[in-house]
Amino acid sequence: MTIPAPVRPQRRRSAAWPVLTVLASSPVAVLSAFRALPAEWPTAVVQLLSFTPWLVIPAGASVLFALLGRRRWLLWLTGALAAVQLFWLFPLDHGRSVPDAGAPTVELTAMTINSEFGQADAAEIVRLVREEGVGLLTIQEHSQALGDRLAAEGLSTLLPNRISNPTDDGAGSATYSAHRLDAVGVLPGTPFQMPIVRLTMDGPAGRAVLEVANVHALPPVDVRVDQWRSDLAALGALAASPGNRLLIGDFNATYDHAEFRAVLDGGEDARKMVDVGTAAGMRLVPTWPMEGPRLPGITIDHLVTSPGIAVSGYEVHRVSGTDHAAVVATLRVPAAG
Repeated sequence: MTIPAPVRPQRRRSAAWPVLTVLASSPVAVLSAFRALPAEWPTAVVQLLSFTPWLVIPAGASVLFALLGRRRWLLWLTGALAAVQLFWLFPLDHGRSVPDAGAPTVELTAMTINSEFGQADAAEIVRLVREEGVGLLTIQEHSQALGDRLAAEGLSTLLPNRISNPTDDGAGSATYSAHRLDAVGVLPGTPFQMPIVRLTMDGPAGRAVLEVANVHALPPVDVRVDQWRSDLAALGALAASPGNRLLIGDFNATYDHAEFRAVLDGGEDARKMVDVGTAAGMRLVPTWPMEGPRLPGITIDHLVTSPGIAVSGYEVHRVSGTDHAAVVATLRVPAAG
């Protein structure tokens, strides 16, 4: 008598793949629904949306599990879900620089850093300014102690013009420049200072004027999420103002927040502003947290420009003493000739 080989273990193994597929894809599907619908979500959802770029990993795993499980309907579903994650990771609808071809420009390398209550290493900041040829530096959470350390490291020699308001509670700010700086005002209704300055640059091609907002939005935690939305809405209104404009600093928001995308949509004459990091395809290069909690890194520090400003050389650099990275990019600002 021939006894057939048992098939039950093989069936159990084949049945495990669909289960793993569902386990991997379910959280991706849920968070994707929140990402797709631009509603005023509660705080927990807002925070989870920050990590949307990393959903590409479980989405890819669910496709692999569906392949191994040989379930065609699961493969179609997980493939569609993965395609959505790739679209959000490299969005086709992001703002793009559209400079006037052949128009004269003045080049400016800009850098921003949240110093985490003034604890950032001043020597490393000054080294980056020197090595990258930075002509504009914005600092959030600026303190008097950090200002003194930066001066001792020689920052005033590199960037002699300064508008600063240091504090010890995280609301302080500073803007350093190699070019003329004039105070324009402060964005109203924000707990953290968001000063607006006018940068006047003279180059071989002529004179360029750039209005710069040193951004520090409130983080979307607990009941402060409403103020976070208010801060971003105020930045969106500022983006609609005419002229060459740069919003630079800690937005405490990623491209996956509808509130941040609304800032980009609010450019002058309904033209999209440009989030330089997204336009450079660098959404998986985090700016926070560089220290502290072991979380998947996210991009909450941004340079956002008017579409007429050409941008190149986007880089992210670690700086000791702070949980934020420094972000650097080179701008070519239209000149008056």
